[in-house]
Amino acid sequence: MTYCVGLQIDRGLVFMSDTRTNAGMDSISTYRKMHVWEQPGERVIVLMTAGNLATTQAVVSLLDERSKAVADRHATVLETPSMYQTARLVGDTVKEVIASSAPEGERADAYFNASFILGGQIRGSLPRLFMIYPEGNFIEATDDTPFFQIGETKYGKPIIVRAYERTMSFAETVKLMLVSFDSTLKSNLSVGLPLDLLFYEKDSFKVGVKKRIGQDDPYYRTISNGWSDALKAAFQQLPDFPE
Repeated sequence: MTYCVGLQIDRGLVFMSDTRTNAGMDSISTYRKMHVWEQPGERVIVLMTAGNLATTQAVVSLLDERSKAVADRHATVLETPSMYQTARLVGDTVKEVIASSAPEGERADAYFNASFILGGQIRGSLPRLFMIYPEGNFIEATDDTPFFQIGETKYGKPIIVRAYERTMSFAETVKLMLVSFDSTLKSNLSVGLPLDLLFYEKDSFKVGVKKRIGQDDPYYRTISNGWSDALKAAFQQLPDFPE
């Protein structure tokens, strides 16, 4: 399992992902689920992955290899003219990988299931955020749906829904996302530290803050302990049920 969030604010895009991958309780590993392609001054592309590890690694590797192979005439994430076309490229790559891996009759939503959050900005257009499904189709974030989650979403979503505002600062957004992730970490052992954080500022065309947050990160510990203390205090202030 995994947990990834991509979120739009007025200042830009914020991404966070965990790094735990498990194939059973006795087989737990750490893998990066956030991948970045950058041409400073021209584009920043961020892709986060969830689902079957072999599928997601194959998709990322294929996108990466084709972006470096000058003689390969496949379209690449460094050549697409828009974020919409980038989403189509990733979706087509997902379908290609699953079709080449699955036995005849195997469905995309079965063993080879994988989903993705894609975001970024290409010069000449606004920052955009997409969620890409195993079938290769995708949807785009809007004012009504300004964030996407993949993986273990149910524990962290209520926090984002209650507190999110488009006008939030980067610092406020990181605080919100850490609370969402901390609640998920404490509820499901298949989501785990460290966390990867990336902030892209609108029209900067370069990666802003990029940070890995581990168990001993002092800010994470402050947020985690503060959130627990605040919940306990709020619970104690609630009225007792009348007998």
